[in-house]
Amino acid sequence: MKTSGRVLAFDWGLRNIGVAVGNRILGTCEPLTIIPAQNGSPDWGAVEQLLTEWQPEILVVGEPLNMDGSEADITPRARRFSRQLEGRFTIPVVLVDERLSSHEAKSAAKARGHKGDYSRQPIDAQAAEVILRSWLTAIPR
Repeated sequence: MKTSGRVLAFDWGLRNIGVAVGNRILGTCEPLTIIPAQNGSPDWGAVEQLLTEWQPEILVVGEPLNMDGSEADITPRARRFSRQLEGRFTIPVVLVDERLSSHEAKSAAKARGHKGDYSRQPIDAQAAEVILRSWLTAIPR
């Protein structure tokens, strides 16, 4: 059976869900898009479109944790989103510690000239890329 190695990663949030695409065989990743969410509930049609287009073998979801490793207030909701993804689309889902992913994405955006207005120019897809990159570097190829 031939494998594509394709992976989609999600940076779950209450208003936006950042998405990145990568390849676990090649170890590559890039930001893809942002899916609007309403109080954490995504546009499931948009999610399904991405999954149909990219045909990922695995999904990675950022798990929001506090700096000490304890659960954040939104951790259970992000985990629920990951279970919903797996249940709806029968694609394996992996949770990845996302501590500092938004901070890293903001620093990288600032270095590229981002003005810091994240409501006008959200960086959620870049945060998803950071999450995916951390998973890709942790897995053997």
